[in-house]
Amino acid sequence: MNGIAVESSTLAALAYDDGREILQLAFRSGRKYQYCGVPAIACEGLLRASSKGKYFNEVICGRFPFAPTARAQTGGV
Repeated sequence: MNGIAVESSTLAALAYDDGREILQLAFRSGRKYQYCGVPAIACEGLLRASSKGKYFNEVICGRFPFAPTARAQTGGV
């Protein structure tokens, strides 16, 4: 999974594995999380959102299982 830097006051970067529906997010705080079962359309919406933090809170946060990730596992994301 290759990371994509994003313009956001909340998120720094994201990576998405379409085959496994795994979204990895790196937050500006330095924390990194992996969200499972995220459909591609939700990831595409996040990339297009004018406010990525708001989109994350409304569409992803609390709706998909997640776990913290280590930098080595995510290729920098």
